[in-house]
Amino acid sequence: MKVNNEAQIKFMSRSANEGFARTAAACFSAQLDPTLEEVNDIKTAVSEAVTNAIVHAYPDSIGPVSLRLRLLEDNVMEIRVRDWGVGIEDITRAREPLYTTGGEERSGMGFVIMDSFMDGVKVLSAPGKGTTVTMLKRISLRLGTGR
Repeated sequence: MKVNNEAQIKFMSRSANEGFARTAAACFSAQLDPTLEEVNDIKTAVSEAVTNAIVHAYPDSIGPVSLRLRLLEDNVMEIRVRDWGVGIEDITRAREPLYTTGGEERSGMGFVIMDSFMDGVKVLSAPGKGTTVTMLKRISLRLGTGR
């Protein structure tokens, strides 16, 4: 798919940066004139992906997280959240509802939530090398907007 615009930011895996990442994604998506519901879907999915990187990738340390935002043809937004942390041993199991490695305070619903709010979610990971979550969201064309 043709890339119409792109931005990338890198930040440390501190919980304060989750809000920064979700706001950055929402602001970038504004170029596609999304509905409020679509913006909220993007913010929720980014929040889950970044929180996973903060909590699971670097459980005992602080490390880098990358957020790449791309606007593709046909009103598709691609969001990639990448870390260089501990990685996921079993991606299939990690994507199961209620499965978590984060302790009792974690719901184990991160990937389920991402799947429900996005049109596509792909997870690549290698133990000891990190994880990349790529999400796609098609923004609906609205009549009378000139897009």
